[in-house]
Amino acid sequence: MAGHSKWSNIKHRKGRQDAKKGKVFTRISKEIFSAVREGGEDPKTNARLKAALIKAKEANMPSENVDRTIKKATGNLEGVTYETVTYEGYGPHGTAVFIEALTDNRNRTAAEIRLAFNKNGGNLGENGCVAYMFKRMGILVFEDVNEQAEELTFAAIEAGAEDVHETEASVEVFTSPGEFENVRQFLADQGFKTDDAEVGMVPDIKTDLTEDQSEEVLELIDVLEENEDIQSVYHNLS
Repeated sequence: MAGHSKWSNIKHRKGRQDAKKGKVFTRISKEIFSAVREGGEDPKTNARLKAALIKAKEANMPSENVDRTIKKATGNLEGVTYETVTYEGYGPHGTAVFIEALTDNRNRTAAEIRLAFNKNGGNLGENGCVAYMFKRMGILVFEDVNEQAEELTFAAIEAGAEDVHETEASVEVFTSPGEFENVRQFLADQGFKTDDAEVGMVPDIKTDLTEDQSEEVLELIDVLEENEDIQSVYHNLS
């Protein structure tokens, strides 16, 4: 899956921003809320919730925060109701941008996203304008495993991964959404701990830009990721 080596850098850059801005708990809480509303409160039967709970644990999110969010989602506590919304558009130089958000006010979120695009050389498009360029897949990133890269690759293939891509800094494992949790658990049982794991949008069509042009695109991505309603931002910058 050539060209996907940017995944790790983009996601970890995002993680550093979230931690710096103190927004990571908010994002995880929204993801837990949405997962419970969609598939129930039992992580044994709700893979999306299980993945969100793993994120919460890795981020050292207090258990009382997690419990409160689950209670809100099941209606045991009064709280705000979030809905999942996607937005699509074009960044500078024609790059495709796909956004996943959880919001309690669709109009507010859409207006803020449109403003971010307009101020940073892009434009918000209609649903479907870039979605065809992406495929939803499970992505697991393993860092600092160079000495075990070959062993990890064989284990991932045995577990049912669709593709494995090795970069200078990491090994990236790609799965179908349905096999994501099975592959993650299999590799964990083999002693491989993920540095990032989620089901997200992987681009099939990539855009090659100059370094200066790429920086313009990443400026837009930075602005979008500062929005607390936005869970994930995906793009096809090579």
